[in-house]
Amino acid sequence: MGSLIAVLIGFSLDLIFGDPSTPLHPICLIGNLISKLEKWIRGIADAQEPDRITGNQRENQARERREFVCGLVMAVLVIGISTGIPAALLAACYRIQFWFGVAVEAVLCFFLFAVKSLKKESMNVKHALETDGLEAGRKMVARIVGRDTQALSEEGVVKAAVETVAENFSDGVFAPMLYMMIGGGVLGLFYKSINTMDSMVGYKNDRYLYFGRFAAKLDDVVNYIPSRIAALILVVSAPLSGLDGKNAWRIWRRDRRNHASPNSAQTESAAAGALHVRLAGDAYYFGRLYKKPFIGDDDRPIEKEDIARVNRLMVTASVLSLLLLGAVKFLLLPVAARLI
Repeated sequence: MGSLIAVLIGFSLDLIFGDPSTPLHPICLIGNLISKLEKWIRGIADAQEPDRITGNQRENQARERREFVCGLVMAVLVIGISTGIPAALLAACYRIQFWFGVAVEAVLCFFLFAVKSLKKESMNVKHALETDGLEAGRKMVARIVGRDTQALSEEGVVKAAVETVAENFSDGVFAPMLYMMIGGGVLGLFYKSINTMDSMVGYKNDRYLYFGRFAAKLDDVVNYIPSRIAALILVVSAPLSGLDGKNAWRIWRRDRRNHASPNSAQTESAAAGALHVRLAGDAYYFGRLYKKPFIGDDDRPIEKEDIARVNRLMVTASVLSLLLLGAVKFLLLPVAARLI
């Protein structure tokens, strides 16, 4: 019951205040931990690099294995530290007093939601395009996407913002909410530590192709079920948001696998269908062109107002998710109590 109350309070605080900007933010601390552990582990591995292997192929294979193991060790340490310390802290707080524990856990849950900040950052893109033009829109969308934005057209800027809201509804709102409903703030941190590692080292470039592979695959695993439920929540939320739920279902069924990631196209396809626009397609990352299939139908040109529409869909889906997951957890509490 304590974790359920904490999640409800944390979600409400996020809707009111948004994600606080502070160096003591748990995600910032996890990010700093990842950076320091990567540097430390790579330093140890480089110092112990064997020099007896001859031949380029054998050297490359040894380097790839070494980098994968280093990435695996880093992931285990990040997850262990990110969940172990908060678990001990929360256990101590609940032992002191139940409501003191709830208060501390509520603050932790508050840090793990991103509803208002996701809406604010994406709407800033819309406002920049409307008030200061394309170049300002490119700079603003670069704050929330990983692709190259310098040459994006206005349509490309809007599309990037819409895709970000749709995709991040899953890993920025629904997935952490689901994990927190199951295991409170500690399980929420477990999820966010993996998600943060993926965003920092889960790239298919020379530096992270092998080092970040374990973190990237683990992120696929922990998001597999949440991303699919999140897509269905978007489908149900579409008519509640004044959008097309029937088309959201149709496009999700058709295009939910149109991405290299097994999870990213799930919510993007539902949003594309609800809005009757076409998302995804080719994009540049670090100066390199990546070929991607389209998601959705080109029923109409995408426009700046679609950023506001997808945010309305995201907020509606977030509230609906809280109500549904909260109701399920509340109904299962007596069953869990008897089992314990």
